[in-house]
Amino acid sequence: MAEYGEWVRKGAVLSEVTAQKEYGVSRDFIVQGIQAGKLEFREGVISGNPYLRILRSQLELYIVEQFGSEYLAKAKSQTEVRAITKEIADLKKKLSALEARKAALRLAMKS
Repeated sequence: MAEYGEWVRKGAVLSEVTAQKEYGVSRDFIVQGIQAGKLEFREGVISGNPYLRILRSQLELYIVEQFGSEYLAKAKSQTEVRAITKEIADLKKKLSALEARKAALRLAMKS
């Protein structure tokens, strides 16, 4: 059973699609966990499309039980690397925009 308030805590709940991206598990794996009673879920709907919401903590425990802790650590590392790579790309875009603005201001000051 989930801890009181866990369903409303930020980052504690994820959709099945997010679980697939972050942990590399299939929808069938998630459904098997639900049927086995290892995962609690809630149904959600966005624009008429149904999806499953599951608790991150329970999913991680189920992944460790099924695949081992090395798999979970590797999946978390890959997710973090993707997030860092994205952030670096965003910062590079911001830096180039700032450098262009700085050059434009310096040019305007010389005129």
